[in-house]
Amino acid sequence: MRRLLLAALVSLASLPALAAERVVSLAPSLSEIMLELDAADRLVGVLDGGERPAALQSVPSVGRYGQVEMETLLSLRPDLVLLWPDSVPRSQREQLQQFGIPVLVVEQTRLEGLAEQFVVVGNAVGRAEQGERLAGRFRAGLAELRSNYTRSEPLRVFYQIWNRPLYTLGGQQIISEAIEVCGGQNVFADLTLAAPQVSIEAVLARDPEVILAGSGAQLDEWQAWPQLSAVRSGRLLEVPDKGLERPSFQMLGAIRKLCEVMAAAP
Repeated sequence: MRRLLLAALVSLASLPALAAERVVSLAPSLSEIMLELDAADRLVGVLDGGERPAALQSVPSVGRYGQVEMETLLSLRPDLVLLWPDSVPRSQREQLQQFGIPVLVVEQTRLEGLAEQFVVVGNAVGRAEQGERLAGRFRAGLAELRSNYTRSEPLRVFYQIWNRPLYTLGGQQIISEAIEVCGGQNVFADLTLAAPQVSIEAVLARDPEVILAGSGAQLDEWQAWPQLSAVRSGRLLEVPDKGLERPSFQMLGAIRKLCEVMAAAP
């Protein structure tokens, strides 16, 4: 029970007593977890958002991130829906409950919780052993990275989600902890919103030693502020793997790349 509470909130519709055989995934990260659990054969529908893994090209779509085609979803007769809360509007989440479809609602802000998520989803889809194995490998990989990259004085890091307007990560976002694993500290970790909008003045006041962004063009804009420690030191770094933004087992490899990039910076 403790694992379930850590890893997921289950909707009012109870989970099926037997392992689910017809699963709809309403988040790209949850679709990846199904692949990682070797349970792709149980996926009958996915919510699109970004490029699909090759193994899921033939799986029917139930809409795009932020909007489910409810009629399509119902036609697939799922016996379990995997849901990341922000992936669909509240009104559609309530609809799923009204239809009596079993829903497993999963939302993680901590890396340990992500490891537990593999176990919970694995149990729900008949892949308990694979789930336990993934969780063990994930924890071991994180422990290795923490051991290799922890700093006595963490680097102050600004993670830029978008540039116009300027968005970053709050401290309750799972990537914020990934930065800590790599020997950094999110300069906006005190903010509770997952993706708060901030000002240039706020960034200047917190003076990050590292700025991470999605493209070189976004990073080049910071050259206009030579007083920033990150600019003076040349630590304007492109995020090396976008998998960092999809909480699934592959995130471990993305964190490893981030650690390597941060460690190799001037």
